Amino acid sequence: MQEQNYKNHAQMVPGFHYVGLLSILALLGGSINYAFRATPENKYLATLLVLASFLFAVLWIYIRTFPLKAQDRAIKAEENLRYYTLTGKLLPAELSVLQVVALRFAPDAEFVALVDRAVKEKLTSKEIKLAIKNWKADFYRV
Repeated sequence: MQEQNYKNHAQMVPGFHYVGLLSILALLGGSINYAFRATPENKYLATLLVLASFLFAVLWIYIRTFPLKAQDRAIKAEENLRYYTLTGKLLPAELSVLQVVALRFAPDAEFVALVDRAVKEKLTSKEIKLAIKNWKADFYRV
């Protein structure tokens, strides 16, 4: 597997991120176009098609965000345990979930100092990732 770093750590699943999204957007656009052009006899069917297309779009968003929230919770627990193992204390409460998720890429040697810096300087997740010198890969999150 290729070495992971800031530039290549984001993972895209073409079937989901491109084909799925573009298909749903095409369906939604086509159904709205059909609804505007529908004859009075077809208005009910056209409305149902728009509603179904909209529901697909909403489901697509939730299908992506719900597992990410669960992964974020697991990552926060893992990083809290790692910080506790290294320092004997829990992660500072001032850290947001996004900051903790970004910190997972820091190796143990950089982790504690980067946590302190993230709290003091209120670093964003992007700034945290850019501050990491020796990237610790995470291939599990999609």
